[in-house]
Amino acid sequence: MKILQAVVRNYLETGEPVGSRTISKYTDLNLSSATIRNEMSDLEDMGLIKQPHTSAGRIPTDAGYRMYVDNMLSEGQKEVEDMKSLLLDREERLENMLQQVAKMLASNTNYASMISAPVVQGNKIKFIQLSQVDERNILAVIVLEGNLVRNTMIPVDKDLGQETLLMLNMLLNTSLNGLAVEQVNLGLIAAIKKKAGAYSELVEEVIDAAAEAIKPDEDLKIYTSGATNIFRYPELADHQKARDILLEIEEKGALGTIVQESLSSGETGIQVYIGGESQVESMKDCSVVTTTYDLGDGMKGTVGIIGPKRMDYDKVVGVLKDIARGLDDLYKNE
Repeated sequence: MKILQAVVRNYLETGEPVGSRTISKYTDLNLSSATIRNEMSDLEDMGLIKQPHTSAGRIPTDAGYRMYVDNMLSEGQKEVEDMKSLLLDREERLENMLQQVAKMLASNTNYASMISAPVVQGNKIKFIQLSQVDERNILAVIVLEGNLVRNTMIPVDKDLGQETLLMLNMLLNTSLNGLAVEQVNLGLIAAIKKKAGAYSELVEEVIDAAAEAIKPDEDLKIYTSGATNIFRYPELADHQKARDILLEIEEKGALGTIVQESLSSGETGIQVYIGGESQVESMKDCSVVTTTYDLGDGMKGTVGIIGPKRMDYDKVVGVLKDIARGLDDLYKNE
């Protein structure tokens, strides 16, 4: 199969019949020209390649092209499925880890803690795979920077066939890979639709789905722990104050505002909000200390401690720095 792939790719690039010496240089098989000639002879007997004239190299037959395309598509689909499985497993493990980190922070500091799941800042398209699910539906798998996967089902009026899907996959990936949402403009969309011809409407739907997928994630996941530690501090233990603070921590809306502010600031160091500086009315008697952890590929999250204004800032800052470094190391060593 590797020799067949090498023949097809080399012929596509040069338009010239491909000989065994070319194949020996073109692949990593480390086989002699004689061995490659024998394998090419078998491929010819199978009807996958042919010799246009005596003493010439080989070129692919229609059957050879078909096997090449089918194999390429199946490998691409397997890669997507493997990636989705890996990412789901990693996401579950990451969620469990973040919950444990929140509990550990609350236990070590005797304050309330929060940690947001990482979100991608400045999403870019990494890969698009279109697959025919049935006669009436196409599945668009959009892989983003940071290996985030978004799936969209697109209705169609007929089975498009593998050749058409291959053409559309090549067109979309060549045009969109590496682009952020602000780079997908009307001029680019018009150019892609023109190349797509009769499939321009389908391409437009895929581009719309990709643009939607790479918008900043507005649904932050925030894990909290130690909210009842608030009652340890008399200045926060007043019934109404404690109720308001606990409600904010439980509902997480105000925490989301703090996380968004932390992420959008671009700062990765320690940030301290004392009293009203957090812009959260119910936390005007609290201090909130946060830091941003960075997992690479634009994936960032926020870790924070909520406590009284008289909190042990030295200890909290030290713990948050250690946690941010630890998260980074854990993720890279998975």
